[in-house]
Amino acid sequence: MFSFFKKKGGGELAAIADGLCIPLEEVKDPAFAGKALGEGIAIVPENGEIVAPCDGKLSMLTPTLHAFGMECPDGLQLMVHIGIDTVELNGEGFEKLVETGSQVSRGQPIIRFDPDFMKKKGIDTTTMLIMLNHSDFKIHALHHGKQMKKGTDTAIEYAR
Repeated sequence: MFSFFKKKGGGELAAIADGLCIPLEEVKDPAFAGKALGEGIAIVPENGEIVAPCDGKLSMLTPTLHAFGMECPDGLQLMVHIGIDTVELNGEGFEKLVETGSQVSRGQPIIRFDPDFMKKKGIDTTTMLIMLNHSDFKIHALHHGKQMKKGTDTAIEYAR
């Protein structure tokens, strides 16, 4: 009856890790905190498993395994960046679980990292979920300020 209240072409992105979801502005890296790459959220992970936030295609995986890109069926382009300054590790402490070009499902593990190794190296493992082409979409909600379960809890709600 009230269909005009429904979000048309709405989508949601699940938490990419178990942990506390925080606003990008709280990330200890000026590029992410200043949203230079796009809008999104960050999660302080409780363990070393990072999962796909939605169904889609794994479009990019850095050789250093610290970041990956995804394309959603609705055209949304995403980047997941694991940790701060993790590119300098040259892949050490990371394990690839999926090949570039693969179709993945929401909650499917993509990268695993060794939390003890990161801690020993003094690495901040805060992991960012960035909507690269966010200006093509309307963001309805960024669900930060609470604990999240990877692949289950909704971190971002948006529409075309």
